[in-house]
Amino acid sequence: MKKKIIVENLTKKFGEKVILENISFEVYENEVFVIMGGSGSGKSTTIKHIIGLLKPTSGRIIIDGVDITRLKKSELIEFIKRMGYLFQEGALFDSLRVWENVGFYYLENTNMPKKEIYELARKKLALVGLKGIEEMYPSELSGGMRKRVSLARAIATDPEIILYDEPSSGLDPVTAAIIDELILSLKRELGVTSIVVTHDLQSAFYIADRIAMIHKGKIYAIGTPEEIKNHPDPVVQQFINRKAHGPITKEIIKKS
Repeated sequence: MKKKIIVENLTKKFGEKVILENISFEVYENEVFVIMGGSGSGKSTTIKHIIGLLKPTSGRIIIDGVDITRLKKSELIEFIKRMGYLFQEGALFDSLRVWENVGFYYLENTNMPKKEIYELARKKLALVGLKGIEEMYPSELSGGMRKRVSLARAIATDPEIILYDEPSSGLDPVTAAIIDELILSLKRELGVTSIVVTHDLQSAFYIADRIAMIHKGKIYAIGTPEEIKNHPDPVVQQFINRKAHGPITKEIIKKS
């Protein structure tokens, strides 16, 4: 299986505060790789490095054989066009209509006729189960619909890689399940490689090919959903059973 993304000894510090500590993992082509952990664990910081929004203190991120941490800013901007990013809060522009949000990249960076951009946006919206809302504004949509519009925008440039930051955050269970199905359908239909950041256990175990469990900037386990469920590390087990056993404690971390 081809390695699409290699994260090697990634460390990030803000001043003296260590956010990520020497983390390493690989993501394979056409895989749904889930980074799972609680709030403040470092999972969102990790994918912000992969999309180039943050620069590591040390370590490497290799995508299709290219170490993006060594690219110049102009080279990085060009390189990350092959990636789509679903922001946690959607990050839609309220003043723009839905089709303009979806086609924003083309409106801002190309001379493509607006009629063609509109048609592209319509097709991408159909892929995420939204039809006939092209002329609406984000304020007229439900939270779940806004999230799907954001996903349509993320796939507008036909990316090879999609990064999802808490895709089910703030959604009811039914709508969250719809987003899960969309992640899987985009994998099947577009052949994309997906990295999904989430603290939602049910979602993670359903969509993942493999899961990395991260806590306080360190990776404690990587494996299939079944391997993670049965992993012996106490930090992993207490996260999985946190409703019954409470938060992960310093004693648990020391034991691991």
